[in-house]
Amino acid sequence: MADVAWNKKDLLGLEYLTKEEIELILTTAESFKEVTTREIKKVPALRGKTVVNLFYEPSTRTRVSFELAAKRLSADVINIASETSSVKKGETLIDTGRNIEALKADIIVVRHNFSGAPMMLAKHVGISVVNAGDGWHEHPTQALLDMFTLKEKLGRLEGVTVSIVGDIAHSRVARSNIWGLTKLGARVTVCAPKMLIPPGIEQMGAAVTSDIDEALKGADAVNVLRMQFERDEGSAFPQQLDYFKKFGITEERLAKAKKDLIVMHPGPINRGIEISSEVADCPQSVILEQVTNGIAVRMAVLFLVSQAREGKHETVD
Repeated sequence: MADVAWNKKDLLGLEYLTKEEIELILTTAESFKEVTTREIKKVPALRGKTVVNLFYEPSTRTRVSFELAAKRLSADVINIASETSSVKKGETLIDTGRNIEALKADIIVVRHNFSGAPMMLAKHVGISVVNAGDGWHEHPTQALLDMFTLKEKLGRLEGVTVSIVGDIAHSRVARSNIWGLTKLGARVTVCAPKMLIPPGIEQMGAAVTSDIDEALKGADAVNVLRMQFERDEGSAFPQQLDYFKKFGITEERLAKAKKDLIVMHPGPINRGIEISSEVADCPQSVILEQVTNGIAVRMAVLFLVSQAREGKHETVD
């Protein structure tokens, strides 16, 4: 592979990255994962830098993961939740971002309920912006940690078959995974009730089915998405027990799939709705490994966008 330089000050979505740029993030994450195994889990890569976590939606895993990633890079971290900020007084996202920039922060990690919010913010500030999930659009670092975990387990992504099962229509995780996995040569199938499969998803490169057994047959991994019942409009969603009966990942369904099928979930898990407790906790489950790997992946992202902003381009060959 020719040298590939990372020259983007922001990470806004995997749709906007090349195969080589995605591979560079994953390669960088490999080196940072070693840091997490040390007795002193810290390197000085971002010493003197300030990372602001600006979250307009509730989050546990993602916010804490970014906070740990930044601190392990020796950055200072500020957490801002919209319910305790000037947003409550009517301040716009752009004004908030500009004020954070004026305070000489270096990176804003933003989660927002509106699709495209991180991109809009990035256009109005000179500091780096990292998308931690925007509306139904993308959740790039979640997909990156999913891919990192798969590559760690399978040794490759090219030629791997991954089925994504659940609430595809409202899932930014699904979209980022489809963009990332297909660019790296994986085959992706999405499986959900027909009302939860958005139009045009095939154009992103995914196969579509509403048959859970078909989705699991031959798959190397299944990524189980949370059913977002809070987004149900007009009672269009299937009932929870009915959904579990038709689409839930159970021991019985797992027994029909590949013996070494990898079970994934971005969390939070709704046990007994999209996945049984037995499967969530089974030896094939890598759900907690995904959480662990999220720190290394986010360390890589924060490091790369910081280097790009300073004109220090990381390369891979």
